[in-house]
Amino acid sequence: MYPSESHETPLRRAALLVGVALPGQQPAVVEEHLDELAALAESAGVRVAGRSCQSRRAPEAGTFVGRGKAEEIGREAAALGADLVLFDDDLTGGQVKNLEEIVGRQVMDRSGLILELFHQRARSREARTQVELARLSYLLPRLTRRWRHLSRQAGGVGVRGGEGETQLEADRRMLRRRIARHARDLKEIERTRGQQRRGRRGIATVALAGYTNAGKSTLFNRLTRADVLAEDRLFATLDPRLRRGSLGPGRGVVLVADTVGFIRKLPHHLVASFRSTLEQVADADLVVHLVDGSHAAWHEQRDVATEVLRELGVDPDRVLLVFNKLDRVPDPALVAADALWISAATGEGLDRLKAVVAARLGERVETAGSVAEAPEREGE
Repeated sequence: MYPSESHETPLRRAALLVGVALPGQQPAVVEEHLDELAALAESAGVRVAGRSCQSRRAPEAGTFVGRGKAEEIGREAAALGADLVLFDDDLTGGQVKNLEEIVGRQVMDRSGLILELFHQRARSREARTQVELARLSYLLPRLTRRWRHLSRQAGGVGVRGGEGETQLEADRRMLRRRIARHARDLKEIERTRGQQRRGRRGIATVALAGYTNAGKSTLFNRLTRADVLAEDRLFATLDPRLRRGSLGPGRGVVLVADTVGFIRKLPHHLVASFRSTLEQVADADLVVHLVDGSHAAWHEQRDVATEVLRELGVDPDRVLLVFNKLDRVPDPALVAADALWISAATGEGLDRLKAVVAARLGERVETAGSVAEAPEREGE
């Protein structure tokens, strides 16, 4: 099925992960991607029971992996006691329907899992609206006549037809109405956010951006003396936050923005819905691009975040690349001398970071006031 209609997650179960190596992709890279899919699954409350990989010249139209491989996946899932099959690639509604008939298990793709995870984590009105709009936009083209649960969960809205295509069209009309309603709500939230931004003109803003779990919330807490959730898991928090932060004695005060993390294959509906939140990054005077320097795939994670920043129209001259988690780097030789390294967890290198930020911002730094003043807040 697709992302759940309730904040009570249905994913407290075991899953078999499936990855496909297409031409130009090495099996080892696919395994790394499955490692990340496993982390996403565990963050959503899913126990990973096993994984299955396949090399193909091209995806098969009906099942993505081919009927023979689908049957093999079904047998493997049964042997492992997995009642969920998670694909690292996006699937069409028809492919999901065909796969579920063959494997006899619920099938979900990577985008569906990410949306489910965001659905679980959203707390503020803005985040909930953004995620719900993304989920419904994702679900609309994937409806099939098998999924007639929506009308029941919506309190009977649109339930006038019978079975089959009539009910399917009723579900689609209901989804379109809900999408339109959430889009209107989000526009109103964005209007309010725009007014808040205009009221803060003249104060330099530093946005923290980067791959999910790079340590942005931990650094945010260090810079602002805040106490936001900072856990060692993917997408621990989604709600944007903006607080005053000190750059140290004599260096002044800035506004620090903590934003949602980026990830490989982030669903485009989600990016579109979170655009107002991500505009904090695009509008910032300086963007601190935080990279988990201890991660084996830090190059790829850096490149993914760099591409998202480019898509948001962020000028590379306004980006400061910072490597985090110095305390976790296994070999000191891996720490490049010409790079800016910190440990947000221990505070090592933090003063140097503040000095560099102050130098980059120059006269735009607010020299009056203090962090002790009422903090700016968003996303609550």
